[in-house]
Amino acid sequence: MAVKTASNRVDVMFRAFSDRTRLRILHMLRGGELCVCDIVDVLGVPQPKASRHLAYLRKAGLVEARKDGLWSYYKLKPARNPFHAKLIECLGCCFADVPELAKDAKRLKSGKCNETGGCCS
Repeated sequence: MAVKTASNRVDVMFRAFSDRTRLRILHMLRGGELCVCDIVDVLGVPQPKASRHLAYLRKAGLVEARKDGLWSYYKLKPARNPFHAKLIECLGCCFADVPELAKDAKRLKSGKCNETGGCCS
């Protein structure tokens, strides 16, 4: 029975990586914890859509969330096994040439949340 559970976790992780929006979120979180408002701003999507993808990433065990008042903050979970570590490593090297991810990083660095000292403060 344990094999099936491990297999299911692998399937869920691969499905998490199979969506462009979730890949973009994971790539952004490589830089550290972000408020959901930062993610929404960079992706240019409605907050419910971002939250739906973040919930899937939590279910897959790839991100963790914390609440601070009304705001939710997300960060990558530490890798719990070599497979998980390789997937996260792939975000850094395999996608280095994906223009959309570079644009997201640039938007995140110069985003309105950073200019105002954080939209969630």
